[in-house]
Amino acid sequence: MSDLFRQPPRRPLVAPSILSADFGRMAAECKAVLDAGADLLHLDVMDGHFVPNLTMGPDMCAAVRRHLPEAFIDVHLMVTDPGLFIEPFVRAGANHLTFHVESLEGAAARELALRIRNDGATAGIAINPPTDVQRVLPLIEHFDLVLVMSVNPGYSGQSFIASVLEKVRAIAPRLRPDQRLEMDGGIGPREAGACLAAGCDVIAAASSIFRSGDYADAITALRRATPVRVP
Repeated sequence: MSDLFRQPPRRPLVAPSILSADFGRMAAECKAVLDAGADLLHLDVMDGHFVPNLTMGPDMCAAVRRHLPEAFIDVHLMVTDPGLFIEPFVRAGANHLTFHVESLEGAAARELALRIRNDGATAGIAINPPTDVQRVLPLIEHFDLVLVMSVNPGYSGQSFIASVLEKVRAIAPRLRPDQRLEMDGGIGPREAGACLAAGCDVIAAASSIFRSGDYADAITALRRATPVRVP
């Protein structure tokens, strides 16, 4: 599964963000969402500096990998210096690493993408709601995935910012068939439909899955959401 993001899109992928899981039952929670139909696991890594929160590190990734050796682990680095985290997370079992254009851009971002691939993972670039999409457009050809944030990163449970769909519409036509476009933040079935209509094919969701009461129903509702264009 290490090349999940390089495969030509066939169906929307659903990535539960374990930031909203019960940390006291993490292995069981991760297994439950995968058994319920999730395609991969999304790990939100925050350093307390790039965003005002401190979450999980390589040890959490390694523990998930140990309990779920076949899982695809998508690590989202919301950190000031992503270069420090690549090797520790790859060693811990990450399949994919995404870092932010607000942390690194231009030639430095391209070089880090190459380093991630050389270490055996796929590479993604993320962009925050207030950031001009023009900052990421010159970079997208160098990445396997582009992640558009639909909340200001830092905490789960925030409301979806619909204006970011314009970024998706600008990015989607520029992607190759072997690239993915992910949305992350405040996504339930209604928002998922808007994301799919705009061009996303990976949906990261936290609260709408882990607080749903029925993981299978929540995941199916996200994947099968009716695409609806939101102005």
